[in-house]
Amino acid sequence: MSLQLETLVAEIEKRAQSSARFIVAIAGPPGAGKSTLADRLHELLVARGHAATILPMDGFHLDNAILQDRGLLSRKGAPETFDVRGLGDILHAVRAGGEVLVPVFDRSRELAIAAARCISPDDRIILAEGNYLLLDQKPWSLLAPLFDFTVMVSPTINELERRLVERWKGFGMAPDEIAVKVGGNDLPNGRLVLQHSRTADFNIDLF
Repeated sequence: MSLQLETLVAEIEKRAQSSARFIVAIAGPPGAGKSTLADRLHELLVARGHAATILPMDGFHLDNAILQDRGLLSRKGAPETFDVRGLGDILHAVRAGGEVLVPVFDRSRELAIAAARCISPDDRIILAEGNYLLLDQKPWSLLAPLFDFTVMVSPTINELERRLVERWKGFGMAPDEIAVKVGGNDLPNGRLVLQHSRTADFNIDLF
């Protein structure tokens, strides 16, 4: 385990020790490694005896039909293409305790599946992960009071671009499609996150 990761796990353990529910926000640009970090943290926390689970922001993507009607399909993944109110409602429910059913995004079908993951009454540490969780713009900024601890994954723009290109290559996209996808949507979204997110409690350059 890297020193950064060891320090982060120890910090979460220390801050969460007296909480019935402790919500960690893991934010960062698309392709920065948020999901990988959340998965690794979950694995480590469970191995240390903590009841933990992951709440992915991607489950709150607006459906393609709605995006099409609004002229936003090409911008899918931008801040305005998510159900922020729905995410806030779920976070409030999670904080209140008990069982909460949450949606999960199926990337192979490009749609969110309702009630696809269960946060059980026993889950104490909730790892919420998503691009805009720390965005300092409404309505995203209204989520701030719901988080107990915040983490930002913030690679350089050059490294981010490299990762995004590799990501879409892995999905079989042609080079010209990748250029449009990365240059026209992913990188602008990434710059927005890096330039207009609140200062996090813990920063990781790369994961």
